[in-house]
Amino acid sequence: MTATTYFRAQAYNNAWANYRLLGAAGRLNTDELSASRASFFPSIIHTLNHILTVDWFYVAALEGQGVDHAEFDEIPCSAIADLEREQKAVDRRLISLCDALDDAGLAETIDLIRDGWVQTEPKDRTLLHLFQHQVHHRGQVHSMLSGTRVEPPQLDEFFLGAEQERALRAADFRALGFNEETIWR
Repeated sequence: MTATTYFRAQAYNNAWANYRLLGAAGRLNTDELSASRASFFPSIIHTLNHILTVDWFYVAALEGQGVDHAEFDEIPCSAIADLEREQKAVDRRLISLCDALDDAGLAETIDLIRDGWVQTEPKDRTLLHLFQHQVHHRGQVHSMLSGTRVEPPQLDEFFLGAEQERALRAADFRALGFNEETIWR
């Protein structure tokens, strides 16, 4: 597997995990989504919005558009349907970005606009950081869902090759328009 294959697979896995997590969260009502819970952020909706805004920040930087994270509202999407739409859109941008990467592109640097300074990082490290950040906060939402009437979705899957494994994700992949061949090309 090449580095570019790895990053492409991570981008697809990120989108799939977001799809599953938002699908579960979408079965909660507004009060349940905004209820105070024990975690880094005080509610499910707040944490899901944090995932979204951080994606906006890093994907924009990876696309060459310097944006200060402070420009984003803390909770830009109070309705889960809006959050799902926006998360799916940024997930598609991240997939497109990773689809277009080559080894030289992974080594290119980008600028991250911080509070009063600019941080310059290579794309590969930035992507690794972004994927780790998303896993971390999705885990928090998963834990918060455990305290609701909605069972948290399985999120610790990756794209193992056995037909039995493929069958478990087939419906999600159809809904997302994904296929194994595109991910692993």
